Parts: sequence; C-alpha cells; structure tokens
Amino acid sequence: MPTGLKATSSTVAIGFSVTESAANTFTQGAVDLNLSPLDREVFVVLAINLDPSTPDLTLGADSSVATSLTTTSQAVISNLADSNCMAASVNKIRSNVTGAVAFQSLGSETPPSTLEYIGIIATNDFFVQVQGVGNTAARGVTGKLYGYRARADASIYSALVQSEVLSA
Repeated sequence: MPTGLKATSSTVAIGFSVTESAANTFTQGAVDLNLSPLDREVFVVLAINLDPSTPDLTLGADSSVATSLTTTSQAVISNLADSNCMAASVNKIRSNVTGAVAFQSLGSETPPSTLEYIGIIATNDFFVQVQGVGNTAARGVTGKLYGYRARADASIYSALVQSEVLSA
C-alpha cells in the first residue's frame, strides 16, 4: 500500500471496450470510475490488459490496430513515453505480395512482483484510445483494469490531482 493512502475496497476488475467510429479513425472512450473527490478517493492500478482487434491481412499492404490507456484525454494514440499513458499495445501485419508476418507489441501491462502498483488515477475517468491503419472495417479494443479504491490524505490527493491534470 502506498504511503498516505488507505484502501477502501478489495481488488476490482473494470472491463471496457472501445470501437473505432469508422475504419482507420482515431477513437477514444472514457470510463467513469465514480470516485468521490469529497472523500479524496483515488484508484490504485495494479494491472492492465489490453486486447486489440486483429488487423486485416491484405497481401501487399501493411495494417495495424494501436491502442493505449491513459489517465487524461488524448488526441492521438499514446505510448509509454507519455507520463499519462499506463498501457499501450499494437497488433501489426507487415505484408508484401508474396507473404505476410504478424507482430504484437505491448507495454508491461502487469508489473514485476517487486512493484506495489503501476499507477494511481486521481480524477474520475480513465481513457482508452484505438486506431487502425489499413483495415477495411472498424476495429476495437477490449480490456480490463485491475486495482482498488483508496482514500488519500489531503496533501497527497492535492499533489496527485494537480500532477495528473497539469501533465495532460
């Protein structure tokens, strides 16, 4: 348990799903955590699983489905270099006219056993982004966020909210 926080729930899993509004179009969904700012409630993230759709296989054309999960709203797919990005995943198919190879890349979605948590969400929502490239139909992402609710002391809550909002 991080210093200055007191758990107020057991571990919960929050499922989510976001589908592109049209093929190859950046789309973002917000997931409400129903946190109580009056009680200085935060969500301590233990693990995240992202499962992007499989991209289309078209010989001679590359395709992909990229996804990210962030603590603030984004205008593009995020990556782990962004301080607000908690997880990212990309499924790709590289193709020429004679064959194709599939690739999957993802950030460390489940922390090593030495970490107590992978992040803290201090505002009410988290955001999930998806965008395909080279697909004929809209693609999406499903996933789960694992963690627990906690109450922060006043100074820690203030610092967490300010850090999250100002780094957007």
